[in-house]
Amino acid sequence: MKNKSENELVFLPLGGSNEIGMNFNCYGYGPPDARKWIIVDVGVTFGDQTTPGVEIILPDPTFIEEHADDIIAIVLTHAHEDHIGAMGWLWPRLRAPIYATPFTAFLLREKMRDAGCLSDASITEVPLGGTIDLGPFQVSLITLTHSIPEPNGLAIRTPLGTILHTGDWKIDPDPILGAPTDDAALRALGDEGVLAMVCDSTNVFVDGHAGSEAEVRIAMLNLIKGLKGRVAVACFASNVARMHTVIKAAQACGRQVCLVGRSMQRMSAAAKSVGMFKDIPPFLTDAEAHFLPHDNVLYLCTGSQGEARAALSRIAEGTHPHVRLSSGDHCIFSSRVIPGNEIPIRNLQNKLSGSGVRLYTERDHPGIHVSGHPCRDELKQMYQWARPQIAVPTHGERRHLLEHLAFAKDLQVPQGVAPRNGDMVRLAPGRAEIIDEVPAGRLYVDGGMVTPENGDALRERRHAAFNGILTVAIALNGRGEIVSGPQVRVLGLAGDANYTLDDAMDDLATAAEDALRRLKGDDREDDDLIEGAIDRAVKKAAHRIWKRRPVVETTVLRV
Repeated sequence: MKNKSENELVFLPLGGSNEIGMNFNCYGYGPPDARKWIIVDVGVTFGDQTTPGVEIILPDPTFIEEHADDIIAIVLTHAHEDHIGAMGWLWPRLRAPIYATPFTAFLLREKMRDAGCLSDASITEVPLGGTIDLGPFQVSLITLTHSIPEPNGLAIRTPLGTILHTGDWKIDPDPILGAPTDDAALRALGDEGVLAMVCDSTNVFVDGHAGSEAEVRIAMLNLIKGLKGRVAVACFASNVARMHTVIKAAQACGRQVCLVGRSMQRMSAAAKSVGMFKDIPPFLTDAEAHFLPHDNVLYLCTGSQGEARAALSRIAEGTHPHVRLSSGDHCIFSSRVIPGNEIPIRNLQNKLSGSGVRLYTERDHPGIHVSGHPCRDELKQMYQWARPQIAVPTHGERRHLLEHLAFAKDLQVPQGVAPRNGDMVRLAPGRAEIIDEVPAGRLYVDGGMVTPENGDALRERRHAAFNGILTVAIALNGRGEIVSGPQVRVLGLAGDANYTLDDAMDDLATAAEDALRRLKGDDREDDDLIEGAIDRAVKKAAHRIWKRRPVVETTVLRV
């Protein structure tokens, strides 16, 4: 290490700042040319209609990967996919020891096993409230409440000051499962002195409090007890407290519970591994539930966001092997609509309604869901406990971060910085400021392969999705004369009664033939030159016909 006076404490988000999800945060300590790093959370986000064929999106770790020898540890705050989901993909590029609480470690091991890297990874379980010494960083876990078991804030102590990294949290006075927020530890940390608080911004525009899981239990019981027929409840599988709420409400109404969907089974196993669900009787298999009277069964399902392969979508499609919902049955959506999922959720709900299933959502029954993130009154309370010198909003889109920064200023926090992914923030010494910008972006998991965000495959797929595809095949003899074709095929382009696709293919074939005939002499012996000429001619003709520029693939065969 160089002189202590040259040491800096920096925060570098590579995911989760300017977006909700895909959290990947780095803390560095030391001189600029010899920093030691810890990483907090390595999460994913999910694809949408703009990323055809891509379901999983990862943060790009290129910058921190170049400093892999200086990464002391990866510390995980909790087990949500947007905080641990990228570990199986990215850990082999980082190869640092991992620290997590027991519930998170259980799910992490499954993820690493699936990725084939569990045997190589060092995973250390840290008890709730535990402390880890990591070089110049001492990390203490502070118990918070959220919508998954064992959420933790991190008190990161360094010689230049202490950072409170909240992770995801809310203030739930009656969390059903797990301990309530350890406000005594937060107050003590505030008394000790907090240099910076890196804090969740998801609900910064929402006044009041997020609400308690205990309130959901009452609302769910009151709703279910008045229903006849089969009842399905869709919620996030990771919300183990919500699972417990639904199970207890079902029992009180004389219904046995069947878990439908692999994520439900996996989360149930994780909960049992840390001593939860001790008071829960064995679940029915979906085959057993099929033979129960309709009034005596409740299906707890994955798929609240309209995921195509999740249990509820298969039920709505009528393709689930054992579970059916029909006229007189009920489906409760105990979840919120994640932005971007509006269309698949609407389609799913329309399919269920079309089958005669009655739907219940938080819009018409507000008590059946509460958020796992802090609203403004809870944010205010956290700032009063921690009393940081610097506010660093994270876990939010740009508008969330800037509103959070303004809110912190109103709460008299002396300094604030709202970084984008890739902005390196110096927290100490001196005033907090952005001192560098490093590469930050996204990687796509495409067909099991990790590809760049702007890779050729997805760019071509997007182009084809919006513009269609044309293929041209032509057979030539050695002198470049046509033996067969041109044969044209069209995908994703329309015709009508006045101008059919057959008409269009005839015109395109003529354009290809004319392009070939314009070539003279030796040019007719160069297949690449022939393919290029036909491509250009067919694209020009396609634009004249459809006002689109489809993908064109030309094949030249010599016979």
